[in-house]
Amino acid sequence: MTITPEDRANPDAPLLVVDGVGHTYGEGPSAHHALAGLSFSVRSGEFVSIVGPSGAGKTTLLRILAGLLQPSEGSVRLSGRLVDSVPPGMAMVFQDYSRSLLPWLTVAKNVAFPLRGDRHSPAERKALVEESIAAVGLSGHEHRYPWQLSGGMQQRVAIARALAYRPSLLLMDEPFASVDAQTREGLEDLVLRIQASTGVTILFVTHDVDESVYLADRVLVLSKPPSTISADLDVPLPSPRDQITTKELPEFVALRGHVARLIHGADASAPAPADPLRAG
Repeated sequence: MTITPEDRANPDAPLLVVDGVGHTYGEGPSAHHALAGLSFSVRSGEFVSIVGPSGAGKTTLLRILAGLLQPSEGSVRLSGRLVDSVPPGMAMVFQDYSRSLLPWLTVAKNVAFPLRGDRHSPAERKALVEESIAAVGLSGHEHRYPWQLSGGMQQRVAIARALAYRPSLLLMDEPFASVDAQTREGLEDLVLRIQASTGVTILFVTHDVDESVYLADRVLVLSKPPSTISADLDVPLPSPRDQITTKELPEFVALRGHVARLIHGADASAPAPADPLRAG
């Protein structure tokens, strides 16, 4: 995304601002009120997880943030600009990698796909593709096809494609839900390494409480629909994180328990862990 003079004049302004967003499907007695007055902001470089009970409207929210769905009320702004269609500077990684990749294109051509017709020269596009493929550990697989790769490798291709676009905001919709547990851990650590090296801002939707805490700087917990933000929690865990030692920390155990209680409808006023938590 192009940085304007206005952006430079206010470098501390949030990258993403969600203001009073609500959404209703249908009308009349059969209407489904999915979201109700969600408000939050995300700073540049943050990693924010969104978690909540099934049916809480997490994917609806992500579609609104991506400009794929207009909210019934409220607004979304990215770098101060109203999001009323898919904005430049935003990329998205979906859960179903098998459908998001084009099976007739090679890995390299899949990664290059969003760069077609953009401002980059052919040499620059080639460099972006090579750098993104290397970042996800798939160098040497450029000429293979998605159907020749494992599920975890296919999702790496989807991540590389998003990175090649050089987004200011990366949206991820339960991207690891369809892979096995060991592959999932590897992909989680991959995303943390990429985020640390590139500084990309990530908004990550997941059903998995452990994953939401392990990955994020902040966790937004949604209520049951019509969904509001029941908690906005800081994650005071040291970096770099490790699948074993981080998850053994008392701070991790306490926070993931707190998030789980919120999701399962426990009394949010019950004593919180000793670590800093910010109720939203």
